[in-house]
Amino acid sequence: MRTVFLGNAQWSVPALEALAGSSHRPELVLTRRPAPAGRRNRPTPTAVAEAARRLGLELREIDTVKEGEGFDALAEARPDAVAVVAYGEIVPGRVLDVPRVAPVNVHFSLLPELRGAAPVQRAILEGLAATGVTTIRMDEGMDTGPILLRVEEAVDPNDDAGSLGARLAAIGGRLLADTLDRLEAGTIEERPQDHALATFAPKITAADEVIDWSAGAERIVRQVRALSPSPGARTTFRGRALKVFAARAGSVPSDVPGSDGLLPGSILGARVRGVPGLWVRAGDGAVVLDEVQPEGRRRMAAGDFARGYRPVVGDLVGGPPSPTS
Repeated sequence: MRTVFLGNAQWSVPALEALAGSSHRPELVLTRRPAPAGRRNRPTPTAVAEAARRLGLELREIDTVKEGEGFDALAEARPDAVAVVAYGEIVPGRVLDVPRVAPVNVHFSLLPELRGAAPVQRAILEGLAATGVTTIRMDEGMDTGPILLRVEEAVDPNDDAGSLGARLAAIGGRLLADTLDRLEAGTIEERPQDHALATFAPKITAADEVIDWSAGAERIVRQVRALSPSPGARTTFRGRALKVFAARAGSVPSDVPGSDGLLPGSILGARVRGVPGLWVRAGDGAVVLDEVQPEGRRRMAAGDFARGYRPVVGDLVGGPPSPTS
């Protein structure tokens, strides 16, 4: 089928690569124009733009597909299918009406579970044992269209958003190619979603990034995993920002004097019972920080942080919990 691909993110790339190697090689790739990024704030192409050039695909960098240059390029391509993967823009009806066969979206959850912008991160935050990938025929709702194909994938206890998202993106590439094959053959049985079973995965906000040390240790560790490798869970130390990228749950060590009376967020030690890492009191148990990034510094092992900043037992990260915590 004649296919147009819409995507921006790194997680879009495996699907683009899968189509490029299939009988549905995209006639056109549409992606966002280069935007300022990095420390020097230089205009940077999207991951999809870089992949499209590498794969020798026709590419247009646009402001939007809803109107103007983007919509015109889509319509002129006369696609049978439009494939949308991590594009990050609500697509209106006039765009959905362009393809002859179907507009197809790859979503990184088992719909109707986790509709929305952050299904990978929310799956980890919510402690799900499994998630997956779904292809749908797009409608004007937010991830509400009929299901075409689904594949389940286990969430490993050590997964962060980076590792889980990369796995789901690879699965999504294969699933998208299979979906287009079956649409072309007319062998897919579309299934409406049961909207009563829907759950939601809203975009990660700045408030979601802040660690509440009065929460349970397992909850904090899931937060760290869900926000790694970007943007990172946030706290403070001695009045300056501190990001946390890797952590484990542990028990409060009985051999730390006065540990039972320390507030959540109190440092329990930089090496406890021979186990390296920066130990911090949580609402229940302890969180062992393994990788952190102090404000204005590179990411580093928590042991290196401890040697440089010399925290002592009772020092607070994040300050005391609020009275309403």
